[in-house]
Amino acid sequence: MDPPAPVSASTTTWHICWQAVAGHDLIAGGALAERIRCRLLDAHAQRDRVLVDYLLAPTEIHVLSKLPAGDSPGAVARAVSSIVARWVRDVMSVRGPVFAGPFRAHRVGSLDALRTELRMLAWRPVALGLCTAPAYYPHSALRTTLGLRRAMGFDARPQLALFGDEVPAARAALRAWLAGRPYAMEMRQWELSRGLALAVGTVGPLPRMSRQVRGAAAALVAAAGADGIDGALRILERWLLARLGLRGVERLADVPGSIGVRGRALVACLAVDVSLCPAASVARHFKRARATLCEQMKACRQRPEDRRLLAMPAHRIVEEAVGLAVASREAADGTPGIRAG
Repeated sequence: MDPPAPVSASTTTWHICWQAVAGHDLIAGGALAERIRCRLLDAHAQRDRVLVDYLLAPTEIHVLSKLPAGDSPGAVARAVSSIVARWVRDVMSVRGPVFAGPFRAHRVGSLDALRTELRMLAWRPVALGLCTAPAYYPHSALRTTLGLRRAMGFDARPQLALFGDEVPAARAALRAWLAGRPYAMEMRQWELSRGLALAVGTVGPLPRMSRQVRGAAAALVAAAGADGIDGALRILERWLLARLGLRGVERLADVPGSIGVRGRALVACLAVDVSLCPAASVARHFKRARATLCEQMKACRQRPEDRRLLAMPAHRIVEEAVGLAVASREAADGTPGIRAG
């Protein structure tokens, strides 16, 4: 395989995505797909910009862009957003916004992270119910990369270079990488982290609350399934109960005395630290006064043993907490039950 065109040594890869307003079809049943694809290619025609991957779905547009120093995902988005929105309004004969808010951009920090983004984007049409296998979906770069469609201006070499130096070997490695469908919990965490879905709960000031979550908070909400933010708080509760050695106890709200006060405050500290929800939501979860809980949180952050607990890396806390939740669910159901499909 000929190497891809050289680019600046200082580049950053971004995942840029747009989401449609409810009821709008961004590709108009496929009629706009080719025009949008060409627009994405034109937006990357500038020197040192590289279009690594793209996905065009009725409700979402995704782009993996490698940009040189001084360039920004906003510049790419400006070359795409307005004209695509105008095309959609013209074809659908509608007025008003086409996209549900501005574009979103996520920095892809490593080659492993880039390969993960490619895998999630490949399986996204399947998760959306648009096809039964990644290679069957016509409106993405994958078919070109796998040699199932003519290039038509798209350079698959930057993507194939992530998997090998020779085209046949790289395509085989890519197929192997995409062979396993992501777990439902993995896909849910990804879409929450990318802002494609909001975490919901019942611990807000209104009967229903929703908020964007990322990173560790997204992992907790994904593990909670349909229980959302409320379930994520219960996952942290179970982890704290295990850490505090409280066996046979289901809820910290039922634990009396200083140990219960400490446990509830620690859950609140963890929820706030990972940006799962504000302290007021944790107070509603435990049916306690927010001011009292905040005072107890302050005491926790000053207590040496609690400071050591809170200083644990967030990813380790979440891995242990989610592991406990999954093990509990498997024990109750008798099956893993978290793989998509």
